[in-house]
Amino acid sequence: MAPFSRLTCRMFAFEAFVAITSTSLIIFTTSPSSCVNPELGIVIFANVLFRHGDRTPITSYPTDPWGNESFWPVPFGELTNIGKHQHLMLGRWLRQNYFYLLPRHYSPHDIYVQSTDVDRTLMSAQATLAGLYPPGGDQVWGELEWMPIPVHTMPVCDDILLTCRNYCPKYEKELRNVMNSPEVRKIDDDNKELYDYLRKNTGYLVQSVNDVATIYDTLHIQVLYNRTLPEWTKSVYPDKLKAVAEVSYTIPTRNKILQRLYSGRLLGEMVDHLVKKANNTLTPNRKLWIYSAHDTTVANFLTTLNVFEPHVPPYSATVLVELRIKAVDNFVVTVSYKNSSAEPIQLKLPNCGVACPLDKFVKLTKDVIPKNWAKECLLDSTDYKN
Repeated sequence: MAPFSRLTCRMFAFEAFVAITSTSLIIFTTSPSSCVNPELGIVIFANVLFRHGDRTPITSYPTDPWGNESFWPVPFGELTNIGKHQHLMLGRWLRQNYFYLLPRHYSPHDIYVQSTDVDRTLMSAQATLAGLYPPGGDQVWGELEWMPIPVHTMPVCDDILLTCRNYCPKYEKELRNVMNSPEVRKIDDDNKELYDYLRKNTGYLVQSVNDVATIYDTLHIQVLYNRTLPEWTKSVYPDKLKAVAEVSYTIPTRNKILQRLYSGRLLGEMVDHLVKKANNTLTPNRKLWIYSAHDTTVANFLTTLNVFEPHVPPYSATVLVELRIKAVDNFVVTVSYKNSSAEPIQLKLPNCGVACPLDKFVKLTKDVIPKNWAKECLLDSTDYKN
């Protein structure tokens, strides 16, 4: 079949949407996957969560030959030009993917963007918006092909949605229990020789998989920037370090209590958007809700949905939690993962499949969404049980 033009796709999507909302039958059979999927339905709303783009190392280690910031294009932990471009391209991809849903003119009634209060995530959000909303018509205000669009944030110490650094006693206690569990202790015991080797060669106190992940991250970025690694790394980088680093992403949300107190708030907000959109009570009636965050945010969110395969989420890795309509009052939720420049992969939700009915999705996620996060964080709280 010949490819559809964008205009044809837009018209098809609109006509199919009108048909679906006026009859209980699913009348379309073929359509381009970018706008209407005959099996999954039409996207009418999307929560978008992504990791920031390429950055310099966050930290170095005592014997690091590249540990001086002067060796790097920007200070430690900051977004690079490569990272800016990655998110410009992500924004253009979002425009292409949702062109029939999202008007070209920016309006706060169509989209909301929230970021952690960290330079690299704020800048990644801004670069994404530059690709998503190139100015046109009466929104052209100068010679730049760019216009300012608000990105909302809050102090890291207050952010219980994306950074999760607000102190939660119950979470901290449960995390200590997990770190001291036989399962995790075995991981540490199995890697004791590696820990000792790293400690000897880096001068860094290596005691856990998280410490290994920190070293792996630093070395990985140095390789990306064509820095010559020390001789001692040859026996452990990348394979041994990567394998342990990947395990570290499974620790913060290793059980239901941790999931509920770490990623549950974010998942709960997304579910609330989906339900309100389906009930026509989302105010303003937005189409996209974007979250700019970190690799840990992405990994722990996917873990909370029970769809995470241990790996290090790459720069600009993106999770799409979409609400689709297939027929009158027939709403389904799809979750997809875009972890490269390729098209996103549709994830199969346990006990629900790829296209999960909205009401079932709400029920399946109920046990990992806190009713009152602050109250459940108290050490004597048992409110995590629904």
